[in-house]
Amino acid sequence: MTRPLLICLDGAKGVGKTTLLEAVTHALRRQGHTVVRLSERNHDPQRAETMALVNACARHPDAELEWRICQRLADSRAWISREVLPEQPPGSLILMDRWFASDAAFRRRVAFADVLQLNVQRGVQVPDLQVGVVTDPHLSWARAQARRQGLRSTVVQAFEDHVACSQAFERVIGEQGWLQCRNDGALAVAATQLLSAVHVVLERNAGN
Repeated sequence: MTRPLLICLDGAKGVGKTTLLEAVTHALRRQGHTVVRLSERNHDPQRAETMALVNACARHPDAELEWRICQRLADSRAWISREVLPEQPPGSLILMDRWFASDAAFRRRVAFADVLQLNVQRGVQVPDLQVGVVTDPHLSWARAQARRQGLRSTVVQAFEDHVACSQAFERVIGEQGWLQCRNDGALAVAATQLLSAVHVVLERNAGN
C-alpha cells in the first residue's frame, strides 16, 4: 500500500487558499481519489498557548519571542506529523491548509532558512508538493477585508504589513523552488494548474 501524499497550500491572507482547496478537492474526488482535508490550525494541540504568544509579540515585537513562536509551531507540526498524518488512509491525498511555509509570510524577525531548519530538525513532515498561493496584494487585501469574519489576523493590521508579508512570501517561493500558483483571475485557471501539479506528484510516486 502506498503512503498518503502531503500537499500543502500556504499564502498571505485573502489569496483564496480555502476556495482553491475546495475546488481541487471536488475535482480530485470526481477523479476517484481519496482526499483528506486538514488544517494546521484545527489540529494544533498547543494552539491557544501559541496564539497567546503571537498576540504578545504583536503588541511588543521581539525577535526572541518570535523564535519561541516558531519553536512551538514546529513542535505542533511535528506532533501532527507523528500522530495525525500517518493515520490517514493509504494512498490518500492530504490537502493541508497551512504548514511551515506560512512562516515565510508571517514571521518577520526570523529568517525563513532558520525556520525551515528548525522544522526539519523537529521531524516535521516535508510536503510532497508545497504550493505557494499568491495574488496582487491589493486584491488579496480586498478579499480578506470583505470576508464575513474580516481580516482575522493578529500579525497583519495594515495594508503596508500585508504587502510586506506578500512580498516576503513570494521571495521565499522562488528561493525554495515551490510551486507558485497565481489566483488573481478565474478560479478554474488556478485549480487546473494545481491539479496538473498533483498529477505529476502522483505519477512520480507511482514510479517509486
